[in-house]
Amino acid sequence: MHKPVLLEEVLEYLNPQPGQKFIDATINGGGHGLAMAERIRPEGKLLGIEWDKEIFENLKKRVSSDENIILVNDSYVNLKKVAEEKAFGKADGILFDLGISSWHLESGRGFSFQKDEILDMRFSPDLTVSALEVVNTWSAEDLERIIREYGEESFARVIVREIVEQRKSGIIRTTGQLAETIKKAVPEWYVRGRLHPATKTFQALRMAVNRELENIEKGILAALEVLKKDGRLAIISFQGLEDKIIKKVCLEEKRKGTIRVITKNVIRPGREEVKDNPRARSAKLRVYEKN
Repeated sequence: MHKPVLLEEVLEYLNPQPGQKFIDATINGGGHGLAMAERIRPEGKLLGIEWDKEIFENLKKRVSSDENIILVNDSYVNLKKVAEEKAFGKADGILFDLGISSWHLESGRGFSFQKDEILDMRFSPDLTVSALEVVNTWSAEDLERIIREYGEESFARVIVREIVEQRKSGIIRTTGQLAETIKKAVPEWYVRGRLHPATKTFQALRMAVNRELENIEKGILAALEVLKKDGRLAIISFQGLEDKIIKKVCLEEKRKGTIRVITKNVIRPGREEVKDNPRARSAKLRVYEKN
């Protein structure tokens, strides 16, 4: 079951009240969104956006009779268009949780190297390029670039060299094949390290397939158009490159006078939450208010 990260902190900073309108731009299994929906009853509205069709359908079954919740199967980059189509009006608060969900890791789509699955990694079947295509058809230069930039992997070059060598023998079809190829490429001490040697490469492939970094900027700018004056934007990130983009975009908006910073320092989960939910350990929450 997907556990919502920093839930109490999100509720504290967004402070949903009865009758207000909120948007959960990455509603997933509903952890954050349903908690907000409870706070805004009986007259409030929650707009939940979920890109993954399967997650969307599962949540829709659970909340189909709830008149306070509007669910839409779309990407958060289309947040403004979705809000307009649903005649939602201006929002009192908007949340982005940029982390990959526990559900995705168990989805069978090759997000994890813990099981041997077909390389896919797409959040939506509407995306035309899967990880299978990236690994097997992209040039060595492009592969090295994304693994170095998106994965921040210092062994990108030797990993790509081994991938290209393996491609000569046939398609790298599964997560297990790719993980073994990576282990073969990197030094022994790296294989024995705390982090699995395939972690950064898998992250890079997922981010490239789903265009995650470019989508963050689009999503933030769309959210700011939908937020009402004094409305709050809360963003949870899990990875340094995501956080860097959030800070860059929001600094530019602050300079323009569009927003003000509410969280002077990034908010992180406490020790108890990390103990209860280890995937929360890298979470960072930043909150902004629209001028």
